Amino acid sequence: MAATIMSTSTTVVGLATSSLLSSPPKRSNLNSSFIRSGGVAARNPLKQQLSSGGKFTCFQRDWLRTDLNVIGFGFIGWLAPSSIPIINGNSLTGLFFQSIGSELSHFPTPPALTSQFWLWLITWHLGLFICLTFGQIGFKGRTEEYF
Repeated sequence: MAATIMSTSTTVVGLATSSLLSSPPKRSNLNSSFIRSGGVAARNPLKQQLSSGGKFTCFQRDWLRTDLNVIGFGFIGWLAPSSIPIINGNSLTGLFFQSIGSELSHFPTPPALTSQFWLWLITWHLGLFICLTFGQIGFKGRTEEYF
């Protein structure tokens, strides 16, 4: 019984007798004094021949424009001030590395949420990334003559 139900084909009413399939769409010829009459092909701005091989691109191919000078000077630019001992006679870098050592002493167990490690980790890395970001802006802005 199931085989006979599966073998019968059903058609959806309306799809087989669609007027869209039976006749080709009619093109309306619109005339206007604002446009030239004649066979002007519509241009697609995305298919223009550009220097990127015919592809439309919003950004340059090397948009990140990485430079090892920025990474090196940005790292040194953050490491130097973060190594000044101003937090109870300790530096931010020293406290961060000291907390890494204390957390590695009980290695398989992760750091507790109340551990000072998280504060030093977030503060040190946030300062580093801010320094790298401003270094990238300043270095590339100077080399590309924005300022």
